[in-house]
Amino acid sequence: MENNNFDDDLENDFDLKGFLEKYLKQWQWFVLAISICLLGAFLYLRYTVPQYRATTSLLVKDEKKGGMLSELSAFADMGLGGAMKSNVDNEIEILKSRTLVESTVRKLNLTTRIFAKGNIVDREIYSNAPIEVDIINKTGIFYKNKVDFAFSELTANTFALEVEKTNDTTKILLGDKIKFSYGEQIATAYGTLIFRKSKFHDVFSKEDIHSLTVVISSFDDVVDSFRENLEITSVSKTSSVVEISVKDAVVSRGEAFLDNMIQIYNEDAAADKNFISENTSTFIANRLKLITQELDGVEQDVESFKKSNNLTDIESEAKLFIEGSSEYDKKGIETEIQLNVVSSMLDFMKKSTNADLLPSNIIAGEGDASGLISSYNQLVLDRNRVLKSATLSNPSVIKMDQQIASLKNTVQTSLLRMQSSLNIQKRDLNREEGMLNAKIGKIPVQERQFRVIARQQKVKEELYLYLLQKREETAISLAATEPNARVIDVAKANKIPVSPKKSIIYLAGLLLGLLIPFGIIYTDDLLDTKIKSRLDLDGKTLIPFIGDVPTSDSPSEIIRSESRTSSAEALRIIRTNLEFMLSKAEEGLAKTIFLTSTFPKEGKTFVSANLAATFALSGKKVLLIGMDIRNPRLDEYFTLPERGFTNYLSSKDLKLEDLIVKYDGFEDFHILPAGIIPPNPAELLMSKKVDLLFAALKSQYDYIIVDTAPVSLVADTLLIAKHADCFIYVARANFLEKRMLNIPNTLYKEQKLPNLCLLLNDTDSTKGYGYGYGYGVKHKKDPWYKSLLKI
Repeated sequence: MENNNFDDDLENDFDLKGFLEKYLKQWQWFVLAISICLLGAFLYLRYTVPQYRATTSLLVKDEKKGGMLSELSAFADMGLGGAMKSNVDNEIEILKSRTLVESTVRKLNLTTRIFAKGNIVDREIYSNAPIEVDIINKTGIFYKNKVDFAFSELTANTFALEVEKTNDTTKILLGDKIKFSYGEQIATAYGTLIFRKSKFHDVFSKEDIHSLTVVISSFDDVVDSFRENLEITSVSKTSSVVEISVKDAVVSRGEAFLDNMIQIYNEDAAADKNFISENTSTFIANRLKLITQELDGVEQDVESFKKSNNLTDIESEAKLFIEGSSEYDKKGIETEIQLNVVSSMLDFMKKSTNADLLPSNIIAGEGDASGLISSYNQLVLDRNRVLKSATLSNPSVIKMDQQIASLKNTVQTSLLRMQSSLNIQKRDLNREEGMLNAKIGKIPVQERQFRVIARQQKVKEELYLYLLQKREETAISLAATEPNARVIDVAKANKIPVSPKKSIIYLAGLLLGLLIPFGIIYTDDLLDTKIKSRLDLDGKTLIPFIGDVPTSDSPSEIIRSESRTSSAEALRIIRTNLEFMLSKAEEGLAKTIFLTSTFPKEGKTFVSANLAATFALSGKKVLLIGMDIRNPRLDEYFTLPERGFTNYLSSKDLKLEDLIVKYDGFEDFHILPAGIIPPNPAELLMSKKVDLLFAALKSQYDYIIVDTAPVSLVADTLLIAKHADCFIYVARANFLEKRMLNIPNTLYKEQKLPNLCLLLNDTDSTKGYGYGYGYGVKHKKDPWYKSLLKI
């Protein structure tokens, strides 16, 4: 059951402590990276130009949300102040418009900036600059390109000017002349430049004025920059308060930009309203001129009629009848006036275009024509405003033209309906009046003729007075134009910069300082597939681990009783651990320990020789057998004869005791060399003499250490594995890849090597992976800087 869950156990066994220790042991690099990143953050904050946010708030008129009290509210009874309808969403879009930003940039001359030289970063001077620069006769380059001038004052009235940065498309045409005077017109490719002293000129020292940089930026780029940094939001859905903010490196410039933008916005809105009033005034003036002429003609008719008929006071003779019909007469006059107004409006609309406004306050009283005319005028005004920055082919303009045409038809239909209603009313009044006139049939014909003329005179007089009243109302609206928005809070910039934010920059520096070494270590660990320490074995194998052997300073020397090296101590601990692995070995017979590895050069022969010596030093009778008959290596550690194990297997005459040699310096340490390399090693190891050999030797020794061949290359080791009481699988640190642990894991899972245990060879004891080997060995203390950078 345990073997079946082997792979799952390896995948789920995550060692958090080991994972953290892998990074904590490299704390020096983390401290160094964090220090460098925090220093970089400090330098970034020190030399980066901060950005400040200036904010202002407006109360925009919005009839749906309350808005502010109109300055024309005192004339509400005259119908003033209601023609223009404001909407918060529409006004926000107007405030965001490029046209408004362009007007503000142009008014404040924001394309020109002046910098004072600094050691690393130049300092911009805005409100108190020592010089002023005007650009007249601007060319196309002014709107598309940027140029830097190096300005230095030579005398009180002269200065030098040179181009600092330019390219082939923005060469400044200064010619050979670089010395100029204040107030002089300087012809350049950008236009004509004029440099003047400002009122702050004398405040600056000669050293400060001697070296300035004048930057003339592209007009389009400056406008785009302010539009990107401009934010306009409605405070809430239930109010008409709008908050406007802009980011800028200079506090006073951001405040000035907002204040002037709001001023231009209100001026444009007032101009739009005056445009409607002026059109209405022109219409009324033309009508007054025509009515005056008609009234003069009617009055002349009255005069002529009275002279020809010698009449003085005809109405007194028919006073009683006239009083009865006076009410109908009055209503007929009112109806006639409305018919004339409606007829005039219809004639005007037939001649008007989509850009013409309709008189907004001459249709009185009944019907919905007045409201439709106001909506029509608002739509025409919006169309004209959009045309300032668009063409007739713009989709918005086309859509508005369609809306204007539709609304115009609606207005005409409403006026025609009103005209029809007035005609019916007039016909009914005439019928009622005719019934009374029948009663005065005896009144002379002169009286009836005079009434016709008098009625015409009265109609013209009423219409004349009506138009005079409307002319005065229009004049009042022109004189008292109300602003579209009221400033609640003037522009004010926060003294704390919005960017860069110190806390965020330092936090980013701290995180970057942590991530850089973490990423390097993680990447290095990810790409390094070698086994380095026991920590790399945790979670990757279930094979019992009996210890690791640190790198030996003298790998060719065999361990002695006086040896106190870290390798010697490690082998003594491994010898003790092996006693637990051999606890089930048969009593009275030698305990056989086989050593193998995945590949050659992993140190199994080194471990075999020194492990055998370690057992021999403990007073045990030990035999070391070289069974890696394909690549014998024991002769690198001992002086051995050529004959050995293979000679015994291939010969019938040789005796085993003649091939075993005793190693000098040890009481009971014997060695059976591998012998001559045979042509058929596998067949030799399958010989029955191998079984006889182990049967004979187990009764003569306490421990038999066998150096076998690597298991990944040949099957030799598997052929003799049955004779082992314990198998030590040697893996070399910084040599064997982690993925190759699948080989010993498979052998352990399938139990092909009995009593398998794992030994890690050639580890680095200085990194603390071992058991504290090396006591008694003195190390020279490294300098402090090497300790800091040591990995």
